[in-house]
Amino acid sequence: MFKSTFTISFVLTLLFSSPLVQAQNSPDLVDYVNPLMGTDSEFSLSNGNTYPAIATPWGMNFWTPMTAPMGDGWTYKYDDYKIRGIKQTHQPSPWINDYAAFSLMAVTGELKFEEESRASWFSHKAETVQPHFYKVYLADYDVVAEVTPTERAAHFRFTFPETDSAYLMLDAFFQGSYVKIIPEERRIIGYCRNNHGGVPFNFHNYFVAEFDKDFELTHTWTDDWTLQPNSTEREADHVGAIVGFKTKRGEQVHVKVASSFISPEQAQLNLDREIGGDTFEQTKAKARASWQKELSRIQVTGSNQDHLKTFYSCLYRVLLFPRKFYELDANNQVVHYSPYNGKVVPGYMFTDNGFWDTFRAVFPFFNLMYGELTTQIMEGLANTYKESGWLPEWASPGHRDCMIGSNSAPIIVDAYLKGNVAEQDVATLWEAMLKNADIEEGRPHASVGREGVDYYNKLGYVPYDVNIRENTARTLEYAFADFALAKMADELEKKKLAKRFYKQAQNYRNVFDPSTNLMRGKNEDGTFQSPFNPLKWGDAFTEGNSLHYTWSVFHDVQGLVDLMGGTEAFEAQLDGVFTMPPDFDESYYGQVIHEIREMQIVNMGNYAHGNQPIQHMIYLYNHAGAPQKAQEKVRDVLTKLYAPTPDGYCGDEDNGQTSAWYVFSAMGFYPVTPTSDEYVLGSPLFDEVKLSLENGETFTITAEDNGNQSPYVSAKSLNGIPYTPLYLKFEDIQKGGEFKFQMSDSPEPFTGGSEDLPYSWSRKPK
Repeated sequence: MFKSTFTISFVLTLLFSSPLVQAQNSPDLVDYVNPLMGTDSEFSLSNGNTYPAIATPWGMNFWTPMTAPMGDGWTYKYDDYKIRGIKQTHQPSPWINDYAAFSLMAVTGELKFEEESRASWFSHKAETVQPHFYKVYLADYDVVAEVTPTERAAHFRFTFPETDSAYLMLDAFFQGSYVKIIPEERRIIGYCRNNHGGVPFNFHNYFVAEFDKDFELTHTWTDDWTLQPNSTEREADHVGAIVGFKTKRGEQVHVKVASSFISPEQAQLNLDREIGGDTFEQTKAKARASWQKELSRIQVTGSNQDHLKTFYSCLYRVLLFPRKFYELDANNQVVHYSPYNGKVVPGYMFTDNGFWDTFRAVFPFFNLMYGELTTQIMEGLANTYKESGWLPEWASPGHRDCMIGSNSAPIIVDAYLKGNVAEQDVATLWEAMLKNADIEEGRPHASVGREGVDYYNKLGYVPYDVNIRENTARTLEYAFADFALAKMADELEKKKLAKRFYKQAQNYRNVFDPSTNLMRGKNEDGTFQSPFNPLKWGDAFTEGNSLHYTWSVFHDVQGLVDLMGGTEAFEAQLDGVFTMPPDFDESYYGQVIHEIREMQIVNMGNYAHGNQPIQHMIYLYNHAGAPQKAQEKVRDVLTKLYAPTPDGYCGDEDNGQTSAWYVFSAMGFYPVTPTSDEYVLGSPLFDEVKLSLENGETFTITAEDNGNQSPYVSAKSLNGIPYTPLYLKFEDIQKGGEFKFQMSDSPEPFTGGSEDLPYSWSRKPK
């Protein structure tokens, strides 16, 4: 009897401690997420430049309401008041814009199908926006439109009034499209081809839409919004399909939609597999569960509801990109249409990511929490190299000419060092990174590979005066990429290459100007560029100035400290960024770009958190033995520059990066040096954070006596043992356990030794 009771108790303990059951029993975290966070944005001022992505985590397709015209990157603006349709979108950024988009829209009464005339007034008061569900009242037509997603499909529900003239239309957009209405099957099939680059010649997004109501009329339209009455098929630059019927008041018409980049047959397979016979509510429940599962991997406890909402809204953004660009064939094998060579090939593919942004915190977050996903992404990078000859730096869906750097390298190496690269992909990825580091010719865009690599390898920097823009920023980012390559070469026992790249990792020194203690453009003849204005945005730098980019020595902060003359000078230089006024020189751009304006208006001096280059800078106070300043300023940014509102970001959100800064920092640490095994400590925002790790362990972070007026850390412990380092190690987190902060309302001077400072190559060389 005792044995039986013990067995049952033991089984129940195991069952209810499993990650799945914990997720099911955890608070309903989906309700904390506001997908409208960051949507109050425009070209001249970004409060996030986001749109409400109705999706599943990393889904191949997102859905979003359109308030802007077809082709406008600012597809949903919070202050707009008319909706033109609900579209399938793949847009990662308004600056990159969309591809493979099409939309559905309902109208009643007089037939209106041109996007301006069909647009309906709506109100946020009659709008429900959640990660897995969108609902809006189309006031001009007395119709309620709803959508809920799967990874490659979506389920729509339209509730109509009593009318003889109810219409649903599918707009296949411009740049080449096709529709075919099949009344006897209650289906519309077709394709769209719209894009803004990065696609092969045979690029198509094939779609299928299945209705649960017979069509009483069918129309199409063709170019210039020319109606083709009583037709069922049309192919041109811009076509669409219209189906009509009579409805009773409250009658609901359901539409199940899926798409594929492979074929019409694969689109139907995606629909059958992901929705099939499910009801709208079943699809909605599954989509909600997918978010609840992922959000529950991190459970935070705190009394401030806005902080909880901000945290989970940011976590939602981190879990959207890069998107899955692969599908499952009839045999459930992973295949993808290659946006690089136009072929359908086996294996994983991910896209819609700018590594210039996301190498900083998004991919380090995946390496910490999502090793299996990271391994799949790494296979996708290997496939990109096999299919295009180059690694991606900004993919959407193929190579795009945007931003700078060679930031695929730290992403790959960080994954490799943390055990998240499959053995069969190591050689391919290593070959690809070496090609980036050595080959100038044949690059599909200036953003791919390393622009100016011949100069860089010869001189140790990219010169200012050889017509290569943003040259000093490139030098700094290439030097960090070289550090990553050196670490991987060491692991692969390629000692000669390791020596080469460790040496090149010191190239940041070549663009440091000791007369100003700042990074500065350098001419081919070795002289510094003149005149020099450290407030000048652009020119030698990327979307920032010298005050912002000087700190881009992620791997050797101690080396930068030494160049500046020691910790006091270094700390004073950090202080100066915050204490000076938000002055700027916009002459390189000829206008005040939005990144400048976002820095100017937040009253933090020249600290430009709204853009990525400086986002790690606050944590560098730890390297100067002044962690209390990092703690104070991290807490300021967390509480003043983020909110769960439409204007809740202080600049571009950018594929999860600005959100990942918040997620890490709110937990109390940040990956200043991707490829290292350390996270630099800051000021935790919550009383408790529980990380459910992929290996089954739980790591708990607690902050005692935490509050609005207590951002300072007075003591720390790891698993009950006093802890003095200013960093946490990756392996300590992965082992599970408890890390405890003791918070205080007064700053505590640092009393540790150099061994307690975060990683720097100059202090801890291999």
